[in-house]
Amino acid sequence: MAAIAQPGLVYFFSSRSGACRRTEGFLAQVLQRRRNHGTFRLYRVEQEAHPEIVERFRVEEMPTLLVVESKTVQARLERPRGCREIERFLAPWLQ
Repeated sequence: MAAIAQPGLVYFFSSRSGACRRTEGFLAQVLQRRRNHGTFRLYRVEQEAHPEIVERFRVEEMPTLLVVESKTVQARLERPRGCREIERFLAPWLQ
């Protein structure tokens, strides 16, 4: 029986953005609740350090969250505004 691949959660951010710092805190809270911290393999992509990845995924807003499964983007959330919005976005994958 093959192991089920863990979905990737890609967090695109700018180190200069206050909204990105707030979102990182919200994301940490959501993933720590109910043992969700093991649900995703988390990837952090800084806009200034990796502009080619930002362009490849067509990310125009910072911060942006993507869920990637089987090499396909399954969901996208631009500029999340709080824990509840992130939880609703991630609900199909959370425990």
